[in-house]
Amino acid sequence: MADGIEIGFGPLEQSGQGPGGSGDLVVFVGDDLVLGAAARDALGASGADLVARAASSEKFKGRSLTALSLPAPAGVKADRLVVVGLGSDKDRAKTDWPALGGFTASKVAGRTARVVLDWPGTTVTAAQAGEFALGARLRNYTFDRYKTKKKPDADDKSSTALTLLLADQSAAAREGENARTLSDSVILARDLVNEPPNVLFPEEFARRASDLSKLGVEIEVLEPARMRELGMGALLAVAQGSVREPRLVIMRWNGGPAGEAPVALIGKGVIFDSGGISIKPGGGMEDMKGDMGGAAAVVGALRALAARKARCNVVGAIGIVENMPDGGSYRPSDIVTSMSGQTIEVINTDAEGRLVLADVITHIVRSAKPKAIVDLATLTGAIIVALGQDIAGMFSNDDTLASNINAAGEATGEKVWRMPLIPAYDKAIDSKFADMKNTGGRHGGAATAASFIKRYVEDVPWAHLDIAGVAMSSNASEINRSWGAGWGVRLLDRLIRDHYEAR
Repeated sequence: MADGIEIGFGPLEQSGQGPGGSGDLVVFVGDDLVLGAAARDALGASGADLVARAASSEKFKGRSLTALSLPAPAGVKADRLVVVGLGSDKDRAKTDWPALGGFTASKVAGRTARVVLDWPGTTVTAAQAGEFALGARLRNYTFDRYKTKKKPDADDKSSTALTLLLADQSAAAREGENARTLSDSVILARDLVNEPPNVLFPEEFARRASDLSKLGVEIEVLEPARMRELGMGALLAVAQGSVREPRLVIMRWNGGPAGEAPVALIGKGVIFDSGGISIKPGGGMEDMKGDMGGAAAVVGALRALAARKARCNVVGAIGIVENMPDGGSYRPSDIVTSMSGQTIEVINTDAEGRLVLADVITHIVRSAKPKAIVDLATLTGAIIVALGQDIAGMFSNDDTLASNINAAGEATGEKVWRMPLIPAYDKAIDSKFADMKNTGGRHGGAATAASFIKRYVEDVPWAHLDIAGVAMSSNASEINRSWGAGWGVRLLDRLIRDHYEAR
């Protein structure tokens, strides 16, 4: 849903020029409690002493991402003064700008505020202000479209309005528009993950992805008949237990030179995963509406690239299915034939995402001939056991691609950790009856799943991101309080921007 926040930009000279008696004035201090020049001017001669006395009374130490709120002093054109801590010199040297923006937005939710981006030792750049705005927008997101009653004491985030004050407000305004574009794309992914599966069934997901055509993205939707013609026996096997037909959506953004090989972004889109015949336990099964977080990230990333008219060719592909138990479901011990011609012995119908990815990847390798492939999938619980819910697992056959993804993760805060791919993991999925099994057993489950996918990428540079821990029900952060995180949109956008766009 919309972020419900208005963000504007102005010069530092406006720090003390707000209308009297309306809104907040936000200033920043380090652990030394020293105000910047613009904040001192806005608060007047007694401002620094007022902040020091209030900090002492409230035991506010100026630590990073802490805040002190107090009535605005006489003569200051604001209702309330909000002092946000930045921490030590070391903390300030590595400021997480989206996190700072998100934290600040949370302290003025539902209010109007002038935010003085000025403190000793730092001149806030336009790019940093844009990152601050991005964090504020993402923190303000809520998914409440199905709530018919709102708590009377809840903050009305839809009325939040920030004016960010800094030296170069003109350039910052341009960065603010970039932040809006990117935040809207993350929010699209969050909305998709948060939607209930009775609303977002495969056909509806395909329809929403097709809306990207309004931004110039070429859309192709494959229905079951076409998938059968192409021999997508693995994807179709997963879908055959559901009354909802599967879809494969291909999204092409042609922003680079004609004929140049694209980068392929591929997402697992299991709209709901019951486990099929190998049915999951009832406890927590409701979370399986989020088993399409990889597909949501790919749709969000294509939106971000198209909206900013990225100078590169990118193809996004999402396999959208439901995995349901039924008399027609595929079963353990079935053998299915993938589009590549390789046969798969089904050991566990709850290891379904890799079957979907196998056929989508084969189709893209053959039809698009990409220069690189990145797939995202909420693939295994094993990756959560290994890495928790703050970082995604990365498997890759190419050191350069892996390094670039890692750098994009560090830059955006959507971090990855490279996991091993060794022959023993590949051997674990060999089958007595077919070319491979769809699971190698409990041990090394994330790695054997990645080894399965690797058999379909041929010789294309490839990275697999297992995002089971970060895409849904992940740990809350300063920029996300939503069940669906929209994880991966910012990482993919940064990866393309830094390593594949024409200069």
